[in-house]
Amino acid sequence: MLDHPKPPYPDQKQPMPGTTAKMDPRPDHGESSYRGSGKLKGKKAVITGADSGIGRAVALAYAREGADILISYLNEHDDAHEVKKLVEAEGRKAVLIDGDLRNPDHCRSVISRAVQDFGRIDILVNNAAHQATFKDIADISDEEWQLTFEVNIYAMFYLAKAAVPHMPPGSAIINTASINSDMPNPILLAYATTKGAIHNFTGGLAQMLAPKGIRVNAVAPGPIWTPLISSTMPEDAVKNFGKQVPLKRAGQPAELATAYVMLADPLSSFTSGATVPVTGGKPFL
Repeated sequence: MLDHPKPPYPDQKQPMPGTTAKMDPRPDHGESSYRGSGKLKGKKAVITGADSGIGRAVALAYAREGADILISYLNEHDDAHEVKKLVEAEGRKAVLIDGDLRNPDHCRSVISRAVQDFGRIDILVNNAAHQATFKDIADISDEEWQLTFEVNIYAMFYLAKAAVPHMPPGSAIINTASINSDMPNPILLAYATTKGAIHNFTGGLAQMLAPKGIRVNAVAPGPIWTPLISSTMPEDAVKNFGKQVPLKRAGQPAELATAYVMLADPLSSFTSGATVPVTGGKPFL
């Protein structure tokens, strides 16, 4: 059994969107543990939010499985360049594109760049997300509510719509939902609401794209130790992050990677419309 850090974690706070270097302990992205076996050899993948956290772990795993990666990120340039080096160290092509996915034109630019560099898209991982914590609905501004929806669910629509014409039969779209899709945390009202929408979007899009031979699934993580946590959660919540699940610890990004690999694997050709929970033992209905 791997030895993973458990709370309480050291006091820490960083501004949004957060960086890997300022995390204590540093998240495990699978650098020393994930071993590929060619499941995605020759595949072309677009991963949003791939500079850190879950997206970074997925990018590394996909590269070790043989895929070329487009790394979409907001503005965390140091983290993104680290991921690029990790992907290239596996002998795979890595393309960086920064920018705000709230902008529909930027979403289309992400897909256009992938098609320009790769010729097609076999895997689209919609992972980028925004969250902020509020104790009272009166504290959530109109702008904050809109921002959360634009990043978390609108961008998925724009990206999927642009990508589908370039995805051959057998391709896969994988969305990042959350335990909050099923059990919403009240201090994450906007975020949790978008994650419920993602769960629904996944099921509907899977049915819509089935005739094209494109599978659509989601992963629903529980509490995962990423820069999003230390840059958006109250300090006491960060210190005790993950304590609420049966395993009594936060998950590490590397522990999500195998779920994303499974859903991208062409051998999972009958798996579509599913949401795979990785929640540390917390039930997901």
